[in-house]
Amino acid sequence: MRILMLAWEFPPRVIGGLSRHVFELSRALVAGGYEVKVITCGEENIAEREIVDGIGVWRVQPYPGNEERGFIDWVQRLNFALLEKGVAITNSYGGFDIIHAHDWLVTFAARALKHIYTTPLLATIHATEHGRNNGLHNEEQRQINDIEWWLSYEAWKIICCSQYMKEELQRVFLLPPDKLTVIPNGIRLEDDLAEEGAPLPEKINNPMAKLIFYVGRLVPEKGVQVILDAVPDILKRFPDAHFVIAGTGPYAEHLKGHCREMRLDDKVTFAGYIDETTKNELYRCASVSVFPSLYEPFGIVALEAMAMGTPLIVSSCGGLDEIIDHEVEGLKVCPGDARSLAEQVCRLLSDEEWAAALAEKAYQKAIQKYSWEIIAALTAEVYGEIVRAPGNREWRENAGKEDMLEKIMIENREGEKEVPYFV
Repeated sequence: MRILMLAWEFPPRVIGGLSRHVFELSRALVAGGYEVKVITCGEENIAEREIVDGIGVWRVQPYPGNEERGFIDWVQRLNFALLEKGVAITNSYGGFDIIHAHDWLVTFAARALKHIYTTPLLATIHATEHGRNNGLHNEEQRQINDIEWWLSYEAWKIICCSQYMKEELQRVFLLPPDKLTVIPNGIRLEDDLAEEGAPLPEKINNPMAKLIFYVGRLVPEKGVQVILDAVPDILKRFPDAHFVIAGTGPYAEHLKGHCREMRLDDKVTFAGYIDETTKNELYRCASVSVFPSLYEPFGIVALEAMAMGTPLIVSSCGGLDEIIDHEVEGLKVCPGDARSLAEQVCRLLSDEEWAAALAEKAYQKAIQKYSWEIIAALTAEVYGEIVRAPGNREWRENAGKEDMLEKIMIENREGEKEVPYFV
């Protein structure tokens, strides 16, 4: 089976978790015997065309335009380039069995390729604009919401990463349940993550200190502000604790300012962007990893912590709430509740043996449920279901009949002949 994937990010371009998802899924599908081609957004000094672990990857630059026109204008110009490359690749390879689009940012190109080549479209919706912003509050957000609905309408089926997301998509876009299928994100297990990173600064890699680690985008919905608000209560019981916040995002300066106001600069390190090996080293050094999201469709960072054997605390929110059972593989906290977070962090720091036991159970769960081989197999089942669907075959067979009818009607008008109406 030939699969064409469209995504606005793919390694080494990493904006959020979507990049890693598309790479790991494609990698596992190729290992399972599928042919996968990916078209994505490029950047300077990154190859425009390469083979990555068997995945054919093409990177395109958005059409030139006025950057002041905003993000949606940029997305549309990117889609012109994705479509142009998609047509060239499809013609060159003789077509694909399915088009797999990831999130709204590739909707225009995915929809066009679907109808040009009469190829079924599958979409994975990783998050919604409505959910990210707890509603729609301005024109840009409403536009993005409309494009997300359009993608959900055009797709034969939609994959979402959690039961929480399935319910959100049904509620926000009024989708029928049978159009949605839940397949979680996956994780590469510890053997694949074994490479060590560079030595960490002494104040971080201090065996006498308790390291609390967060990694992710710095945006309000990730709840990093809740970590900062919990720091004073944690320090009262564990004055040697140190907090590392890794990642970038538009909320970074606000968080740093909040940290300065609380006079916590010597206890909190904002690490900025970190590479994979450094991230793995921080997981190894951490006494606890904390992800207190206020909105989270899934939470792949929680799987990373599980795969690295790091004791884990998450908010009982969205997809995170479905990943672990409280006091079985980790601990949960009330979303937005700094006191609840401080209490649970102190529980793990005060009982290292119990924390290690929870982490071991979490690691076993990651092996049994969240390996990319399992996720790829579930995704391949959806591909097969779509390709074999009788409605899909009828759609392909009937494509072009309207064009034929239009041609006959034009000839009828020109020759003033009567022809029977048919569809």
